[in-house]
Amino acid sequence: MSLPDRPVPLDEKYDHYDYPTKSPVELSGHPGHTTEEQDAKLAQLRMMLEQEGYKDRLDTLTLLRFLRARKFDVNLSKQMFVDCEKWRTSFQGGVDELVQHFDYKERPEVFKFYPQYYHKTDKDGRPLYIEQLGKIDLTAMNKVTTGDRMLSNLVVEYEKVADPRLPACSRKMGQLLETCCSIIDMKGVGLTKAPSVYGYLQQASGISQNYYPERLGKLYVINAPWGFSGVFSVVKKFLDPVTVNKIHILGGSYDRELLAQVPKENLPKMFGGDCDCQGGCMFSDDGPWQDPEFARPPRWAKKAGLEDEQAQTNKQAEEALHDKQNAEGNVQTNTGAASGPEAAKEMEQQHQEDVNAQHGHGSKRPQMGAGKSEQADPLNPGADHGQKTAAKGGIDERVDG
Repeated sequence: MSLPDRPVPLDEKYDHYDYPTKSPVELSGHPGHTTEEQDAKLAQLRMMLEQEGYKDRLDTLTLLRFLRARKFDVNLSKQMFVDCEKWRTSFQGGVDELVQHFDYKERPEVFKFYPQYYHKTDKDGRPLYIEQLGKIDLTAMNKVTTGDRMLSNLVVEYEKVADPRLPACSRKMGQLLETCCSIIDMKGVGLTKAPSVYGYLQQASGISQNYYPERLGKLYVINAPWGFSGVFSVVKKFLDPVTVNKIHILGGSYDRELLAQVPKENLPKMFGGDCDCQGGCMFSDDGPWQDPEFARPPRWAKKAGLEDEQAQTNKQAEEALHDKQNAEGNVQTNTGAASGPEAAKEMEQQHQEDVNAQHGHGSKRPQMGAGKSEQADPLNPGADHGQKTAAKGGIDERVDG
């Protein structure tokens, strides 16, 4: 059965994408490959959420991900979305605030015991996520961070995957990319570490599956310990076949299969690649999202306005106004005096009157500025009001942009 190939049903109220919206994945329910029935369910889901007062994250690509996660069952998709929104509001004071202000300053120390990072892309242009479970030492990590902060960092990184990472990758590849390629290195994971490792993974995977659906593209589990493949063969019977096809369990001889998916120049040397970023691949965050040609400010930053940037903009505007007033003060001799050529002309007239006065001639010239209302600066009409408006306008443009 051939899949439909039709335009993505964008909604002008919610869909303001500046990157491609058609998926290269020719699977039912993906953008550009939906049926009329699926489009109708998309519209129904959006209407139901609007009726309950939801206004954010109702764009087409987001709602399609929730629908695919629940096999296009509208009621189940709606419940998943509502649960997600409730979680976003309650988690660490609110995810929208967290992504703006969270500072994982202990990252270098944490990464000594649990490296987890995004680094460049796979051959399909998707962000590459790498996690080294074998080094995990929760006892040591608890001395430099907390479990809550680890999960907060995880959530912030998920938010940055959605924007700016995936949009930048989509721009570079010229097609919509919605998923990541993950590498989980289990080298060093033994029976003694298993309880602590799996306990944290259960929390992390719960956040991923429940609140960030349809983000897994491929998963490579490398250096899997003895017996892991057997366990997975049992577990996969309970997983969706689509999900199972994304997971590859590899032992120590993973090089050929991994390099078939990840360009050697993008893969860190420790995994058989050629990449050796200055300062370490795990800290570089290198990828299209750092390239000015493809990177854009994330929407969560533009929407928030970023108070620090706003304050800095206001400060710069005030300093510019202050400097301008000082510069004008060097020319003006009275409040309301003209500036530029006009001021020079008046000064010349004043000089002539002084000379005439010395010869006994009376002055009929009014005092500079007398008889005038507040005079506008010819270089900046309406300076007092306009300068403030300009400062505010610059902020509004970034917020709306």
